[in-house]
Amino acid sequence: MLDQSSEKMLEVSDLHAYYGKSHILQGVNFHVNEGEIVALLGRNGVGRSTTCKAVMGEVTPKGSVKFRGTELAGKPSYEIAKAGLGYVPENRDIFPGLTTRQNLILGLKPGQKDGQGRWSMEMMFDHFENLRRRADIEASVLSGGEKQMLTVCRTLMGDPDFIMIDEPTEGLAPKIVEQVGDMLEMIAQRGVSILLVEQKLTIALRVATRVYVMGHGHMVFEGTPEELMANKAIREEWLEV
Repeated sequence: MLDQSSEKMLEVSDLHAYYGKSHILQGVNFHVNEGEIVALLGRNGVGRSTTCKAVMGEVTPKGSVKFRGTELAGKPSYEIAKAGLGYVPENRDIFPGLTTRQNLILGLKPGQKDGQGRWSMEMMFDHFENLRRRADIEASVLSGGEKQMLTVCRTLMGDPDFIMIDEPTEGLAPKIVEQVGDMLEMIAQRGVSILLVEQKLTIALRVATRVYVMGHGHMVFEGTPEELMANKAIREEWLEV
């Protein structure tokens, strides 16, 4: 269980974001503590992915995004990444013409060498044997699950302290979903905090310490997985189809 005295690693306050004239994020507030997995749940279109993009500087944010007490709102994405944040987008954005190994190398920060951080390529291959077997073939031939693991591993190669992962189990077979859950727990055990954007309650409730539910651009629930399961009204209104 989370030590309630843990320091806040990421603290987001009154966050707003727009696509053109559309007001997508309408005063979002949440935090992620050191060493914590936090799940961000909600239906499609409520602003979960936009929240990640606003934190990462890919969408212009209005409000406060503090990482270990330092304000990041308004800074370019490359500076936010250098501060220690990683982001795995929903679209599994690999380089299909490059090999698995080359994709992993691209995850290193400028001047960083393999093995200098918490993660090395060999460690990735130890955890994910499928990637080892396909290390020197083009990433375009990987399965959906392998591509998902590759995108997460490439982000980890940059040795982030905090990582946002958007819909990692989307379209994956149940067995692969379980492997993704194991991977998330392993990442957290190595001291990386995680914001997990998910639709699948089962995986989110299994790995998360705390849960936020988003509805129409703002948070409508914060609590433990147990508290969410006990709150039928929130689940019916904001999560269930």
